[in-house]
Amino acid sequence: VQLQASGGGLVQPGGSLGLSCAASGEIVSINTMNWYRQAPGKQRELVATISSVASGGNTNYADSVKGRFTISRDNAKNTVYLKMSSLKPEDTAVYYCNVDRMRLEGLIEVFGLWGQGTLVTVSS
Repeated sequence: VQLQASGGGLVQPGGSLGLSCAASGEIVSINTMNWYRQAPGKQRELVATISSVASGGNTNYADSVKGRFTISRDNAKNTVYLKMSSLKPEDTAVYYCNVDRMRLEGLIEVFGLWGQGTLVTVSS
């Protein structure tokens, strides 16, 4: 079982970029899915979360990205997305997807799974 993130790249200030993160394996269900980021020389910070459909699909955002970023998920594809707009140079970071808990076939549960990270650079 793994998380595979994609979609990072170089974008100009004010531009938009979308990230995706797909979970693979014999997955039965995934609860909360998250995006974190880590800028150079800084601690990893939580950017956005989305709960499971069973829990209402509620979303939460860091104050620094509210109104600019949108998190969503496709449960059929076991994928979480992050749509980023009005990007700023301070959004430059490696973005990581994360799953709090995942239930697999055979009653196996996985906790705290991380993707490999994808670099987003906002620069002119």
